[in-house]
Amino acid sequence: MDRRQFLASGAALAGGTLLPVLKYLPAEAAAASGTLVLLTADGPNSMDIHRAGTNRPAYQVAVNLYDRLVTYGIKTLADGSLSYDHTVIQPELAESWEFSADGTALTFILKPDATFWDGAPVTAADVKWSFDRAVSVGGFPTTQMAAGSLEKPEQFVVVDDRTFRIDLLRPSKLSLPDLGVPVPIIINAAEAKKHATDADPWALEYLHKTPLGSGAFKLERWDPGQQTVYARNDAWVGGPVTPLKRVIVRQVPSAATRRALIERGDAHMAIDLPSKDALELSRGGKVTVVGSPIECCAHTLCMNVTSKPFDDVRVRRAVAAAVPYEDIFKLAAYGRGVPLWGGPEAPSEPVWPQPMPFGTDLDKARGLLAEAGLADGFETTLYINLGLADWQEPAALLIQEGLAKIGIRITVEKVAGANWRSRAQIEKSLPFLLENFGGWLNFPDYYFYWVYYTGHLFNTMKYSSPAMDALVDTTINMAQDDPSYADNIRSMLATAIADVPLVPLYQPFLEVAMQPNVSGYAYWFHRQIDLRPVVVA
Repeated sequence: MDRRQFLASGAALAGGTLLPVLKYLPAEAAAASGTLVLLTADGPNSMDIHRAGTNRPAYQVAVNLYDRLVTYGIKTLADGSLSYDHTVIQPELAESWEFSADGTALTFILKPDATFWDGAPVTAADVKWSFDRAVSVGGFPTTQMAAGSLEKPEQFVVVDDRTFRIDLLRPSKLSLPDLGVPVPIIINAAEAKKHATDADPWALEYLHKTPLGSGAFKLERWDPGQQTVYARNDAWVGGPVTPLKRVIVRQVPSAATRRALIERGDAHMAIDLPSKDALELSRGGKVTVVGSPIECCAHTLCMNVTSKPFDDVRVRRAVAAAVPYEDIFKLAAYGRGVPLWGGPEAPSEPVWPQPMPFGTDLDKARGLLAEAGLADGFETTLYINLGLADWQEPAALLIQEGLAKIGIRITVEKVAGANWRSRAQIEKSLPFLLENFGGWLNFPDYYFYWVYYTGHLFNTMKYSSPAMDALVDTTINMAQDDPSYADNIRSMLATAIADVPLVPLYQPFLEVAMQPNVSGYAYWFHRQIDLRPVVVA
C-alpha cells in the first residue's frame, strides 16, 4: 500500500467502512483523517479484563473503552515529560464522593449525563453489578479488588440511580486509589445480563469479544494478533472529548520492524521499545523518546521454592551470588533503568524498589552450593517470555554463562507470550524463570502483596512465609504515617533478602517513541497508553 492508497482508505473510513489489516500505516496521511497509529509488540487477548488469563495489552482496552468511578491527575516531571500523579484522585464517572467519619463507608454521586455507547444511562445498579462481577469471578481481578478492601458483593449498595455506596470492611489507604486502576470498569449491566447464562452468570464469553462500556472510545474492530481499532465516543463525559477520531493499534512483534516504521514516519507512536532501540532513537533526533522508570517495578530472576533444588535457601543464595548483574544492566538494559543490586545489608529506607544486598561473588556462590551438597552443580531450565524477549533473551544468556562458572548448567526455554500468564502465573509450573511485575498502586506493601504473598498471582515462586503474610496483612491497609509502617516495610525487605525467592536485577524504563507532532502522552502505572489526551498536530 502506498500513500495514495492510504489516503483513499482514509476517505473510506470517513464514510464508515471498516479498516482493513494493513502492513504499514503512513502517519502523515493518517493524521489528516484524524487517525492515530500506535505500534505495540503484543495485542490484547481479550476485550474483558475480568477474564482469566487476560494479558497486559488488554489493560489498554479497559483504560480506553471503559470508565471507572475515578481516575488520577497528571503532573509534569523535571524533564518536561508527563506522568500520572498517584497522590491526586479526580472524577471520571463519579461527580463527587465522600468518606464517612469513621472511614468505613464511601459514597459516590454519579454524573447525571453519563451514558453507555447504546445511549442507556449509567446508573448505580450498573456500578454494583460491575463490582459484584469483579469480586466474584476469581483470579487477578478479585485479588486486585481485595487490595482495596473490596471483597464481597454485600459491600456494594445502590442508594438510588445516581448514588452508590461502598461499605468497607476496614479503613484502608488503598480503597479509593484502587478504584482508579483498570480493573473496576463500569459495564452496561442490562445489556450484559442478556448474554449471561446459568453456566456463565457474568457473561464472560460475550464480553470477551464484545465490550459494553461508556468510555472515550468504542471498539470498531478487533483482529486478534493483528490490530485493534478504536473510534471516538462523542458522548463521553468522563473528561474532555478526545480530538482523535480513530486510533489504530497495530501489533508488530518484530522490534526491528516497529523501529523502522516509527523512524520513517509510518506510525505516530510505538510503546514498550527495547532499551537498545530507545537509546539509539533518542540519539537520532528524528523522533521523541520518553523513558520513564516504572514505579513499584523490578525485572527479576525467580526460583520456584517448591521445586528442587530451589527448595534449599542455600541454592537460592548461591544463584543470587552468581548472577552477573553489571553485564545484564549494560547488555540487556543498555544502561536504561535503575540498578537493584549492591545495596546495604539492612535497607534503612521503607521504599521499593531499592538496591538489595546482592552482588556477584563466585567464591561465595560455590561455597553455598557445596554446603547444599551440590558442589558439582546441577542442571535446570530457565524459562523466558517471548513477549519480553528484548531484555529476557540477553539476560538469560548472560545468566546461563554466569551460573555455568559455579557448575549450574542451564537450558533456556522460550514460552510464547500468549501462554506466559497461564504457565508462569496461574499454574506456577516453571521452576526457574525471568519475570517482571510492576505494582499499580505505588506502595511497597502493595508490591509485596502481589509478589510475595502466599498464592497470589505474581508469586510465580510459590513462596509461602507466614511471617511475610502476617506483615502484609498488617500493613496493606495501614496509613503511611502510622508509626509502625516504616518498620513493617523494613521487615518485609529483610525477610525477602533472607529467603531470596527472587533476585531483583534492575528497575526498567517504559520506553515510548513518538513523532514530533504528537503531544499529550503521559506515563501510567499500568504501562499502557491512555489515548484520551493524546493530540496529533
